Amino acid sequence: MNHKFLECLLLIFYIRHAKSTTLISETIILHQTFSTTRFLLTGSLSFIAAAVSSAAGLGGGSLFIPILTIFAGLDVKTASSYSAFMVTGGSIANVANNLLSRNGAKRLIDYDIALLCQPWMLLGVSCGVILNRVFPEWLIMVIFVVLVAFCTFKTCKSGVLHWKMESRGLGRDVKMENEDCCGSTQEPLLGDDCDIVDQGILETPWMKIGMLVVIWVCFFVLYLLRGNHYGQGIIKIEACGIGYWIISSMQIPLAIIFTSWILFRAKNNASTQQENRELTRSQPADRLIFPIMALLAGTLGGIFGIGGGMIISPILLQLGIKPEVTAATSSFMILFTSTMSAIQYLLLGMEQIYGALIYTAICFIASLVGLTIIQQALLKHGRPSLIVFSVGTVMALSIVFMTSFGAIDIWRDYISGQSMGFKKPC
Repeated sequence: MNHKFLECLLLIFYIRHAKSTTLISETIILHQTFSTTRFLLTGSLSFIAAAVSSAAGLGGGSLFIPILTIFAGLDVKTASSYSAFMVTGGSIANVANNLLSRNGAKRLIDYDIALLCQPWMLLGVSCGVILNRVFPEWLIMVIFVVLVAFCTFKTCKSGVLHWKMESRGLGRDVKMENEDCCGSTQEPLLGDDCDIVDQGILETPWMKIGMLVVIWVCFFVLYLLRGNHYGQGIIKIEACGIGYWIISSMQIPLAIIFTSWILFRAKNNASTQQENRELTRSQPADRLIFPIMALLAGTLGGIFGIGGGMIISPILLQLGIKPEVTAATSSFMILFTSTMSAIQYLLLGMEQIYGALIYTAICFIASLVGLTIIQQALLKHGRPSLIVFSVGTVMALSIVFMTSFGAIDIWRDYISGQSMGFKKPC
């Protein structure tokens, strides 16, 4: 009797254990399926965002962060680090495509604009990051919506104007009139000699690229010495102490020194070439527009937590820079800022690096696809205004995504009782 009773207890325990095991297995499978579905959804949306952004010459960070936060379930800090790598992947594809491909005798990247903009853009990013910690979230969102909405309107208006000019055949005539001795898309801003090979194809100006790398390294060393406002850096200094602010302020004379050196070098080049040709874009007043524009773009990009491409591209279009040159030059400058952010995340102990690399590869491939599509569309239809409309599309989507995401974040801060006013920088 006791033996049968024990057998019954064992049978009941086995059945319950089997049911529990089945339930756990089903839960694990469901979780894995949900994770796979979430990854596929996030990857697909990131692929589309990267393709559209690359066609416009933008980084796409304003689209990546909301996608990673809403659909991948990542926190804002992790999403921001992922976004830096994803923008870097797209920018590498964009820049490599512009460097390796030969579009006739044209050079799309304006290295002169990049030289004048890069020091002040990096300085602006540092200033914007500080203002981001000072300004309340609601104010940042209001500034973002107003500014980007205005830039979107101006960009779309510029796109319509380009479209009408192309329809009337004016775009081709203007293009033929603006071709210089090298066949490039525009006159060198700094008056440098045209880099020509025997067949008339432009060579890559490695000297200018080297100068940009030197600028990047100098600012990056300052970032490493300073660390962040938590005191994380390669040297031990007090977080937001005297040493922190001294190192931060050194970026200002560094930007001035580099800009003065670039302008002085341009002045010497202009004086040696003045007997051969008249320079149409060598006036100092014209050159100084670009550092001011870059400082504004970098500051706003640092405040909003995005790259400066979405700010600097509309300004370049308003200054009359051709859409093809605007897209190529903007993506080239974004490469320097995004790589700096990505490397800083690595040195400061970034987690989940393999996940970031997977999304980086997705964005790299997507950018190549987007560039191929836009280039084929330009060859088929001959309408550079498509690039302008791509910029406007990304900016309009950014308003929707960032506003929705920001509103949710602000509401959470409000109901949790957090301060909605200005904060200290440290």
